Amino acid sequence: MSVDDTHSRERIMVAATNLFAERGYDATSTRAIADAVGLNIATVAYHVGSKPQLYREVMRRAHEAQRTVVLDALKHLESTGPTPAETMAGLIDFVDAYLGFCLEHREVPALWMRRWLSEGKDLIEFESDLAGPLIADVASAVRTALSRAGIGADVDVEMLVFTIVWTAHSFAQAGFIDTDGNRVPTGDPATLNRFRDHLHTVIDRVIPTTPG
Repeated sequence: MSVDDTHSRERIMVAATNLFAERGYDATSTRAIADAVGLNIATVAYHVGSKPQLYREVMRRAHEAQRTVVLDALKHLESTGPTPAETMAGLIDFVDAYLGFCLEHREVPALWMRRWLSEGKDLIEFESDLAGPLIADVASAVRTALSRAGIGADVDVEMLVFTIVWTAHSFAQAGFIDTDGNRVPTGDPATLNRFRDHLHTVIDRVIPTTPG
Protein backbone atom coordinates (compact mmCIF):
# COMPACT_ATOMS: atom_id res chain seq x y z
CA MET A 1 0.00 0.00 0.00
CA SER A 2 1.41 3.39 -1.00
CA VAL A 3 1.88 6.30 1.39
CA ASP A 4 -1.07 8.08 -0.24
CA ASP A 5 -3.27 5.00 0.16
CA THR A 6 -2.29 4.66 3.81
CA HIS A 7 -3.03 8.34 4.42
CA SER A 8 -6.42 8.12 2.69
CA ARG A 9 -7.35 5.00 4.61
CA GLU A 10 -6.45 6.60 7.92
CA ARG A 11 -8.51 9.70 7.09
CA ILE A 12 -11.47 7.44 6.33
CA MET A 13 -11.00 5.53 9.57
CA VAL A 14 -10.91 8.72 11.63
CA ALA A 15 -14.00 10.13 9.93
CA ALA A 16 -15.88 6.86 10.26
CA THR A 17 -14.97 6.55 13.93
CA ASN A 18 -16.25 10.06 14.66
CA LEU A 19 -19.47 9.59 12.69
CA PHE A 20 -20.24 6.16 14.12
CA ALA A 21 -19.64 7.59 17.61
CA GLU A 22 -21.78 10.68 17.01
CA ARG A 23 -24.63 9.20 14.97
CA GLY A 24 -24.42 5.46 15.44
CA TYR A 25 -23.98 2.72 12.89
CA ASP A 26 -27.52 2.76 11.52
CA ALA A 27 -27.62 6.52 10.92
CA THR A 28 -24.17 6.74 9.31
CA SER A 29 -24.05 6.12 5.59
CA THR A 30 -21.02 5.36 3.48
CA ARG A 31 -21.79 8.53 1.55
CA ALA A 32 -21.62 10.59 4.76
CA ILE A 33 -18.20 9.12 5.50
CA ALA A 34 -17.05 9.78 1.95
CA ASP A 35 -18.30 13.37 2.11
CA ALA A 36 -16.47 13.91 5.41
CA VAL A 37 -13.12 13.13 3.78
CA GLY A 38 -13.88 14.59 0.34
CA LEU A 39 -13.78 11.26 -1.50
CA ASN A 40 -16.32 9.34 -3.54
CA ILE A 41 -18.02 6.18 -2.32
CA ALA A 42 -16.07 3.96 -4.68
CA THR A 43 -12.76 5.24 -3.32
CA VAL A 44 -13.91 4.66 0.24
CA ALA A 45 -14.94 1.11 -0.63
CA TYR A 46 -11.58 0.53 -2.29
CA HIS A 47 -9.70 1.52 0.86
CA VAL A 48 -11.90 0.02 3.58
CA GLY A 49 -14.49 -2.27 1.98
CA SER A 50 -18.18 -2.26 2.80
CA LYS A 51 -19.86 -0.36 5.63
CA PRO A 52 -20.02 -3.48 7.86
CA GLN A 53 -16.32 -4.15 7.20
CA LEU A 54 -15.47 -0.54 8.04
CA TYR A 55 -17.53 -0.66 11.23
CA ARG A 56 -15.82 -3.87 12.30
CA GLU A 57 -12.43 -2.24 11.83
CA VAL A 58 -13.50 0.88 13.75
CA MET A 59 -14.75 -1.19 16.67
CA ARG A 60 -11.68 -3.42 16.72
CA ARG A 61 -9.35 -0.42 16.72
CA ALA A 62 -11.34 1.19 19.52
CA HIS A 63 -11.22 -2.04 21.48
CA GLU A 64 -7.46 -2.43 21.03
CA ALA A 65 -6.86 1.09 22.36
CA GLN A 66 -9.12 0.32 25.31
CA ARG A 67 -7.55 -3.09 25.89
CA THR A 68 -4.01 -1.68 25.93
CA VAL A 69 -4.87 0.76 28.70
CA VAL A 70 -6.82 -1.84 30.68
CA LEU A 71 -4.09 -4.50 30.51
CA ASP A 72 -1.41 -1.99 31.52
CA ALA A 73 -3.56 -0.98 34.51
CA LEU A 74 -4.07 -4.64 35.41
CA LYS A 75 -0.31 -5.21 35.40
CA HIS A 76 -0.01 -2.37 37.88
CA LEU A 77 -2.76 -3.90 40.03
CA GLU A 78 -1.03 -7.27 39.95
CA SER A 79 2.22 -5.66 41.10
CA THR A 80 0.69 -4.05 44.18
CA GLY A 81 1.45 -5.38 47.63
CA PRO A 82 -0.71 -7.99 49.31
CA THR A 83 -2.18 -5.87 52.09
CA PRO A 84 -5.80 -4.64 51.94
CA ALA A 85 -4.66 -1.01 51.85
CA GLU A 86 -2.22 -1.63 48.99
CA THR A 87 -4.81 -3.62 47.06
CA MET A 88 -7.44 -0.90 47.46
CA ALA A 89 -4.92 1.70 46.31
CA GLY A 90 -4.21 -0.46 43.24
CA LEU A 91 -7.92 -0.68 42.45
CA ILE A 92 -8.27 3.08 42.76
CA ASP A 93 -5.33 3.52 40.36
CA PHE A 94 -7.04 1.12 37.95
CA VAL A 95 -10.29 3.11 38.05
CA ASP A 96 -8.41 6.39 37.55
CA ALA A 97 -6.56 4.98 34.54
CA TYR A 98 -9.78 3.82 32.92
CA LEU A 99 -11.57 7.09 33.58
CA GLY A 100 -8.61 8.97 32.11
CA PHE A 101 -8.81 6.85 28.97
CA CYS A 102 -12.55 7.50 28.60
CA LEU A 103 -12.03 11.24 28.92
CA GLU A 104 -9.09 11.32 26.51
CA HIS A 105 -10.76 9.10 23.91
CA ARG A 106 -14.43 9.97 24.19
CA GLU A 107 -15.17 8.29 20.89
CA VAL A 108 -14.50 4.86 22.41
CA PRO A 109 -17.13 4.97 25.16
CA ALA A 110 -19.48 6.63 22.66
CA LEU A 111 -19.09 3.70 20.27
CA TRP A 112 -19.81 1.19 23.03
CA MET A 113 -22.78 3.17 24.31
CA ARG A 114 -24.20 3.06 20.80
CA ARG A 115 -23.77 -0.69 20.93
CA TRP A 116 -25.72 -0.76 24.20
CA LEU A 117 -28.58 0.89 22.27
CA SER A 118 -28.48 -1.99 19.75
CA GLU A 119 -26.73 -0.03 17.01
CA GLY A 120 -25.47 -2.46 14.37
CA LYS A 121 -27.27 -5.24 16.24
CA ASP A 122 -26.69 -7.74 13.43
CA LEU A 123 -22.95 -7.50 14.01
CA ILE A 124 -22.94 -9.37 17.30
CA GLU A 125 -19.35 -10.57 17.47
CA PHE A 126 -18.02 -7.49 19.25
CA GLU A 127 -19.53 -8.48 22.57
CA SER A 128 -18.54 -12.14 22.36
CA ASP A 129 -15.11 -11.66 20.77
CA LEU A 130 -13.99 -8.36 22.28
CA ALA A 131 -15.93 -7.03 25.28
CA GLY A 132 -16.62 -10.34 26.99
CA PRO A 133 -13.02 -11.61 27.12
CA LEU A 134 -11.73 -8.24 28.35
CA ILE A 135 -14.33 -8.12 31.12
CA ALA A 136 -13.33 -11.66 32.07
CA ASP A 137 -9.66 -10.63 32.27
CA VAL A 138 -10.50 -7.66 34.49
CA ALA A 139 -12.78 -9.68 36.76
CA SER A 140 -10.19 -12.43 37.13
CA ALA A 141 -7.41 -9.98 37.99
CA VAL A 142 -9.58 -8.15 40.53
CA ARG A 143 -10.64 -11.42 42.17
CA THR A 144 -7.02 -12.52 42.40
CA ALA A 145 -5.98 -9.22 43.97
CA LEU A 146 -8.82 -9.32 46.49
CA SER A 147 -8.11 -12.93 47.37
CA ARG A 148 -4.42 -12.20 47.87
CA ALA A 149 -5.37 -9.43 50.29
CA GLY A 150 -7.93 -11.62 52.04
CA ILE A 151 -10.81 -9.23 51.37
CA GLY A 152 -13.94 -8.95 49.24
CA ALA A 153 -14.82 -12.64 49.09
CA ASP A 154 -18.53 -11.86 48.66
CA VAL A 155 -18.15 -8.99 46.17
CA ASP A 156 -19.97 -9.36 42.84
CA VAL A 157 -16.90 -8.46 40.82
CA GLU A 158 -18.59 -8.45 37.41
CA MET A 159 -21.24 -6.02 38.60
CA LEU A 160 -18.60 -3.82 40.19
CA VAL A 161 -16.62 -3.74 36.94
CA PHE A 162 -19.72 -2.88 34.93
CA THR A 163 -20.70 -0.19 37.44
CA ILE A 164 -17.38 1.52 36.79
CA VAL A 165 -17.71 1.06 33.02
CA TRP A 166 -21.29 2.35 32.87
CA THR A 167 -20.60 5.42 34.98
CA ALA A 168 -17.24 6.30 33.42
CA HIS A 169 -18.66 6.00 29.91
CA SER A 170 -21.71 8.08 30.75
CA PHE A 171 -19.72 10.79 32.50
CA ALA A 172 -17.22 11.01 29.64
CA GLN A 173 -20.09 11.60 27.21
CA ALA A 174 -22.55 13.71 29.15
CA GLY A 175 -20.71 15.33 32.03
CA PHE A 176 -22.94 16.16 34.97
CA ILE A 177 -26.40 17.71 35.36
CA ASP A 178 -26.56 19.94 38.43
CA THR A 179 -29.64 20.60 40.55
CA ASP A 180 -30.51 23.66 38.45
CA GLY A 181 -30.63 21.53 35.33
CA ASN A 182 -27.37 22.88 33.91
CA ARG A 183 -25.02 20.52 32.11
CA VAL A 184 -21.54 20.80 33.60
CA PRO A 185 -18.84 19.58 31.18
CA THR A 186 -16.21 17.03 32.11
CA GLY A 187 -13.55 19.70 31.62
CA ASP A 188 -14.70 21.48 34.77
CA PRO A 189 -11.97 20.59 37.30
CA ALA A 190 -14.21 20.67 40.36
CA THR A 191 -16.81 18.42 38.74
CA LEU A 192 -14.18 15.99 37.50
CA ASN A 193 -12.63 15.76 40.95
CA ARG A 194 -16.07 15.26 42.48
CA PHE A 195 -16.86 12.45 40.06
CA ARG A 196 -13.49 10.78 40.54
CA ASP A 197 -13.88 10.94 44.31
CA HIS A 198 -17.32 9.36 43.95
CA LEU A 199 -15.89 6.42 42.00
CA HIS A 200 -13.31 5.98 44.74
CA THR A 201 -16.11 5.94 47.31
CA VAL A 202 -17.96 3.29 45.32
CA ILE A 203 -14.87 1.06 45.47
CA ASP A 204 -14.40 1.71 49.18
CA ARG A 205 -18.05 0.99 50.03
CA VAL A 206 -18.50 -2.10 47.87
CA ILE A 207 -15.31 -3.83 49.01
CA PRO A 208 -14.99 -4.40 52.76
CA THR A 209 -11.43 -3.96 53.89
CA THR A 210 -11.68 -6.34 56.80
CA PRO A 211 -10.85 -9.99 56.07
CA GLY A 212 -13.79 -12.28 55.58
